[in-house]
Amino acid sequence: MSTALLTDRYELTMLDAALRSGRHDRECIFEVFARRLPEGRRYGIVGGTGRLLDLIAEFRFEDAELSWLRENSVVTPEALDWLADYRFRGNISGYREGDVYFPGSPLLVIDGTFAEAVILETLALSVLNYDSAIASAAARMVAAADGRPLSEMGSRRTGERSGVAAARAAYIAGFGATSNLEAGRSWGIPTMGTAAHSFTLLHDSEEEAFEAQVAALGPGTTLLVDTYDVTAAVELAVRVAGTGLGAVRIDSGDLPAQVAAVREQLDSLGAVNTRITVTNDLDEYTIAGLRAAPVDSFGVGTSVVTGSGHPAAGMVYKLVAHRDDTGEWVSVAKKSAAKATVGGRKRAVRSLSNGVAVAETIYVEDERQVRDDERELHVPLITAGVADDRWLGAAGVAAAREHRAAAVAELPVDALRLSRGEPAIPTVYL
Repeated sequence: MSTALLTDRYELTMLDAALRSGRHDRECIFEVFARRLPEGRRYGIVGGTGRLLDLIAEFRFEDAELSWLRENSVVTPEALDWLADYRFRGNISGYREGDVYFPGSPLLVIDGTFAEAVILETLALSVLNYDSAIASAAARMVAAADGRPLSEMGSRRTGERSGVAAARAAYIAGFGATSNLEAGRSWGIPTMGTAAHSFTLLHDSEEEAFEAQVAALGPGTTLLVDTYDVTAAVELAVRVAGTGLGAVRIDSGDLPAQVAAVREQLDSLGAVNTRITVTNDLDEYTIAGLRAAPVDSFGVGTSVVTGSGHPAAGMVYKLVAHRDDTGEWVSVAKKSAAKATVGGRKRAVRSLSNGVAVAETIYVEDERQVRDDERELHVPLITAGVADDRWLGAAGVAAAREHRAAAVAELPVDALRLSRGEPAIPTVYL
């Protein structure tokens, strides 16, 4: 299915006007970056790159799209003729998905003609802004969980396609599973889920509901124990499933006190290996508040799919250089107050000291070799219009997840604190 109309009208009108001026085929460099992190955040996580590469491959103006543009007089017939043959044939490099980023990090570098690059703006930003916001929030929750597994279960709190994207981003950030089946099918993410309160309420008794679930899913299932009375439900759950009951789930109440009481009760009943999972409107702060409680795993919904209060990462797509009529590169930049940009082709490295990140170093129009104490951040994503398949599909998601763990491990310890603070390392332009 074409993704070509997942865009803003002004991108096509700019293309149309550039065709008229004859500047449409000037080679240009665009960048995607965030001017700042969400307030109080110390780092961000790049999310959505693999999804974006797939969507760019589907960015085609077929008959249906061209007919709609023609019928609504969006652009001139000359522009329609140009769009009919559109393929992105340029180069895109950028940070690996799962990497850490900071203010000014050139996450994506798009090198192509003005016409072919400018019309990718909305697509690139809609993917990277949402997925990076979700991945960044999820990474904070992973840090707060301190090694205990988390599951994403927020599909009902966002758009139907956003739910799939959120599950993917959360998994890259370190979540272990999702409730979203399409995310499992499309991206190879482990799925989980057992029953909601409605299943218990359907039956004539809680015991009948537990018996039906255990008969269908086995004693290793997770039983929801807070529909009525938690203490009575825990006793009933162990009686029905036996001491080999997999887990109980608590979705309400004073969680620290409730979890402690349930752990004590399970142990007293001999269900010492039965796990406790909690799922009550959690975010990174409530998860951190449960560190001392005997919680075995967490299920997170609304907070993760909304970026824990920051549903967009604030990224922008800006022209930073183009070739002039002689073929020479010209750096360009905005000078407007509070929105100034840094022109020129850039090379990004992470400066390290004994393996710990100390600066985001951006070399502007500088081709120097990377030093031993630096890690090159840009990798090829699309070359001459062809995507690098290392970053695609389920294998790309797995690689991004692994890379996220390594990138976060480079950060200074203070970066993982949940208290408000400045970016963990400075961004330095050279």
